[in-house]
Amino acid sequence: MKRILSQCSKELSQFKRDRLTLALAFLLPLITLFIFGFAIRLEAKNIPLVIQDYDRSPISQRYVAKLFATNQFIFVPWNVNDSVEIALDRAIAKAGVIIPPEFSRRIAAGKIADIQVLVDGTDANNARVIKNSIKATTSDFMQAEGLIPDTNLLTTRSRLWFNPGRQESLYIVPGVYAVVLWIFPSLLSAIAMVREKERQTILQVYASSMSSTELILGKGLAYLIISMGIALLVMTIGAIVFRLSFAGDPTPLLFAIPTYLWASVMFGLMLGTRTSNQNAAVQGVALVGFLTALLLSGFIYPLSNIPFPLSLLPNVIPARYFIEITRDAYVRGTGWIGVWFAEIMIFAIGMFFFNVARRVLSRMQLTD
Repeated sequence: MKRILSQCSKELSQFKRDRLTLALAFLLPLITLFIFGFAIRLEAKNIPLVIQDYDRSPISQRYVAKLFATNQFIFVPWNVNDSVEIALDRAIAKAGVIIPPEFSRRIAAGKIADIQVLVDGTDANNARVIKNSIKATTSDFMQAEGLIPDTNLLTTRSRLWFNPGRQESLYIVPGVYAVVLWIFPSLLSAIAMVREKERQTILQVYASSMSSTELILGKGLAYLIISMGIALLVMTIGAIVFRLSFAGDPTPLLFAIPTYLWASVMFGLMLGTRTSNQNAAVQGVALVGFLTALLLSGFIYPLSNIPFPLSLLPNVIPARYFIEITRDAYVRGTGWIGVWFAEIMIFAIGMFFFNVARRVLSRMQLTD
């Protein structure tokens, strides 16, 4: 135990003397938090919309006003003599609504009045949102104008259960915590391990009686302490800026944070034992750690959308389980009964990384 603590003290002393590493540890996570927290928006807003109203009647104008009252579309001025297709081709608008000349007359006569809607389908998900929004607005307009008989025997009343205010930060920011606290602790520990190789100081360890387990635990403990500081800073600032508060029992998250950080540090040390220079270590963390945490963890895209066999990978990605815990703590509030399995998986994967790093370092000691 004394050797582990001595190695931990040595790593902390080296870390404090390196200003670049200090900036990497505490400044970049905050920048990443703000970029992801403010830039990522899953709900389409401010969609440019072109209107060609050939009818120019009071009812058509009320319909147009109804579209823009949703605050989802923004008006794009357009010459009525030019076709809507030109606006879409030039990327001036994402959708166009064409109201025919006989719109109000056909409604007054009780006949079907067609409205043409053209949607830019380049982004399939955004096109689906635009289509559904215009359909819902049209249905609401017809109900308000008395064009649909109000005698339905069956009505649906929807209620948002966990996030009634539809606050996107409640979904995005807890996911950002998982990504940030996976990337930077693993990056710092990987660089620290590789630096020992580049400076040949690891030979002193090989020549000493320190075992690979003691070396890994000493370095891991040091960067776990540093990572706890990063987590405290990032999660405190995130809670203040984005106004996050716990929805239920916070103890699952409090238990998961050190476990998750330990897994992240062990992942970095594992990569550090397998790479020979800092560039390779950084690329390994960026490719294996960052991309999987960003794209295969459920941070942005639902895991159900990932096709087989790639859908098997999220089962061994700790960020996937930590996101479940953070979103439960800040949004759902179910507590231990909902996230106990995620806690176990993070611990198990972290132990796997530790064993791999220890065995690789043991073979290196024997070889040298």
